[in-house]
Amino acid sequence: MSGDLATSKASYNRLLLTVAGLGGLLYGIDVGIIAGALPYLEATSGLGPSRLSFIVAAVLLGSVIASLVAGALADWLGRKTVMVLSALMFVASIPVIALAHGFEPLVLGRLLQGISAGFIGVIIPLYLAECLGASNRGKGTGLFQWLLTFGFVVASLITLYFSYRLGAVMKSGDAAAVFAFKDHAWRNTFWVSLVPGVLFVAGSLLVSESPRWLFRRGRRAASLAALLRSRTQEQADVELRAMETTAAKATRTIGGAALGGSLLRRKYVVPFVLACVILTCNQLTGINSIIGYNTTILLQAGLSDYQAHFGSLFFSIVNFGITIVGVMLVDRKGRKFLLSLGSAGIILSLVGTGMLFYRTQARQVDVKPAVQAMVAPNASLSLAFNDATADTLLASAGRTAHGVAQSLEIIYSYGDFRSVTNIVRSNESSVPIHVTRSLPANAVAAFFSNPFGNLGAARNAPLKIDAALIAPVPSQTNGWIVAVTLFLFMGFFAVGPGVCVWLALSELMPTRIRSNGMSIALFLNTATSTAIAAAFLPAVGTYGYSAMFFFFAACTVVYFITAAFFLPETKGKTLEEIEEHFEGGRGSKLAPAR
Repeated sequence: MSGDLATSKASYNRLLLTVAGLGGLLYGIDVGIIAGALPYLEATSGLGPSRLSFIVAAVLLGSVIASLVAGALADWLGRKTVMVLSALMFVASIPVIALAHGFEPLVLGRLLQGISAGFIGVIIPLYLAECLGASNRGKGTGLFQWLLTFGFVVASLITLYFSYRLGAVMKSGDAAAVFAFKDHAWRNTFWVSLVPGVLFVAGSLLVSESPRWLFRRGRRAASLAALLRSRTQEQADVELRAMETTAAKATRTIGGAALGGSLLRRKYVVPFVLACVILTCNQLTGINSIIGYNTTILLQAGLSDYQAHFGSLFFSIVNFGITIVGVMLVDRKGRKFLLSLGSAGIILSLVGTGMLFYRTQARQVDVKPAVQAMVAPNASLSLAFNDATADTLLASAGRTAHGVAQSLEIIYSYGDFRSVTNIVRSNESSVPIHVTRSLPANAVAAFFSNPFGNLGAARNAPLKIDAALIAPVPSQTNGWIVAVTLFLFMGFFAVGPGVCVWLALSELMPTRIRSNGMSIALFLNTATSTAIAAAFLPAVGTYGYSAMFFFFAACTVVYFITAAFFLPETKGKTLEEIEEHFEGGRGSKLAPAR
């Protein structure tokens, strides 16, 4: 192969990796951008808590909708077309949000971002699996995950910049100027994120359609041309013959009945079930809940507010940094090894965290009867928690503080919808705890808060204190030990499941069911995440953090067994070789990497 030709193919492979990275970056920005913009939006939009919470949740709603239809659209329109569509939807969402005045355009823009994220989550791993050679497939999908985590960092940096500038404006003491800057800040936060969206559109237009999708549509010449953009003639011919062999087996008939017609054959069912188990167990590690509540967890463990926020920042840095290690190792050590290593480490770190909380929770006291008695007739609660209040609440349960600082966390509900207050400490001056009726804005938002909740009844339900947990503030040493176990959890997740889960999803599925199978598996992933989010606070209130960590560890044992004993190693194998492995018989052994 001539030098110019080799350079051309290397350049195209870099383009594929760049597009994958931009897709991951957009996915991370989609999810992470609202966190920093929300305080400014809340201060200037005039929207109530329930409407703001629905604006935040609209991305999840859009993602669920998209994950259900992404596979069918990818089969109908093509992988590249849906990728371009997802990029255009993200770009279109930015002006809709940034120019919005009122609730409806904000929800529309966030829904567009959610649908874009849902498409990207299915299409990018699917496209990369079908386009990249076996030696680069792990790197490409790993890069998607790495820049996904970088998307969270970018979102944080954008909002940190505006936060820094806000400090200077506030020194002026001009309330109108502060209001104007906050309105400017949340709008510009979204405008800045337009740049990677435009780059993703351009990159998506420059790449070829998936060669395997083209082949399935009967366009053999176009499929070969797409392969030749990233492979040598010999490599392209080998893969094309493999596609033809797989297609011939799928259409071979016996007595007029299609042998490959049933989707209940082993080659389809086993990899589909494996992918679904891996995707579901990925959420059952507790990753989203631990990411979402890590600051609260560290506060409960004994760190100060500043220390907990610093720990939360380092937690994100660990995620971002260790993902780089996973990207470098995934094509060297393999998917099976990293998933086994990662899930084993997650089990140990979760058990360690659970044991630390179990030790401190033994001193925890539930004073909910005393707090329930403080609820006002209008179903609200205002409570200033200080040393005197702590003594009074503990006395109601027959305990004393013994001069030790106490922490308080209240878990409450209006009907079927639960929430939790921030953790406050008796030795720190803080804003009093205020609990008011804050419910989902509508039935759709209510479903994602609690799929089984009755929103109508909750609007008139009394305030119920489910738990009022008061306990001695643990030592800072205990807090930092817990922080270390959480950093280990994040590191093991990033090096294993974080990088490999997208690969498992795209590589395991046979060509015939890949797109729709990935949609179903990703939907199960999202549904599991939603269910855990709905159950996390009630479970913590009833059983404590230790029980949740032990539960996540038990679920991860299933993950480890699946990865270590049932998942085949797919490193360096073509998609056709992987599919042949699940056929059984002579094809049950994966061929050596070419």
